[in-house]
Amino acid sequence: MTIEIHSLVILIPAKNEEQTIERVIMEIRQLFTPVPVVVIDDASTDRTAELAKMAGAVVLPLPFSLGAWGAIQTGLRYALQQGFHTAITMDADGQHEADSIPDLLYPIAIGQADVVIGAYPQRGSLLRKIAWSVFRQLSGLALEDLTSGLRAYHRPAIELLASHQATLLDYQDLGVLILLQKHGLRIEEVPTLMYPRRNGHSRIFSSWRIVSYYMIQTGIFCLAHHGPRNPPSCPIK
Repeated sequence: MTIEIHSLVILIPAKNEEQTIERVIMEIRQLFTPVPVVVIDDASTDRTAELAKMAGAVVLPLPFSLGAWGAIQTGLRYALQQGFHTAITMDADGQHEADSIPDLLYPIAIGQADVVIGAYPQRGSLLRKIAWSVFRQLSGLALEDLTSGLRAYHRPAIELLASHQATLLDYQDLGVLILLQKHGLRIEEVPTLMYPRRNGHSRIFSSWRIVSYYMIQTGIFCLAHHGPRNPPSCPIK
């Protein structure tokens, strides 16, 4: 299997990222000029959408905020509607390197995976590592980096995640991964480098209060939709 450049799209959910969005898009376009970049603007109140258009991206404006997963699902539905076979998701805050994209695509290109996660577990703060440990126990997922937004989805994964059964997932990490695993899709991780956010701090892991709320909500989801008892191991290659 090969991935043709015209069948690939890059999706970037963004909310109030005017300080970084232009640079992120330009870095992608310098390396992958023919590949369309789609920014899903999650009801930003700054110039995110305007700057994304100026940088050459297609902008999908949301009339009200749907959160990270709602924005990503909007992008995946757009990819499905437009006939793309593979979608890359990247954060708008400058954490991810555009030159990591070929590493994400390789396991899909050789028919080894349906979903590939760019993993950098070293970035985990104490809060994040505690959350990851709890979620692994609750979900049965054997992945190193559960919250990376750098991912590649092949057509079967796009179709599943664009469907109504994925609509009510609150967070793209655990909910999406559990749903993918329950449907037998193959998930792999590849090591990548990530940088600190160029603008602000993580909205999920910024305080113990927010992490506690996140862990309770996601923990309930894991218990309600737990994966198989003996999930396959998914080590970083």
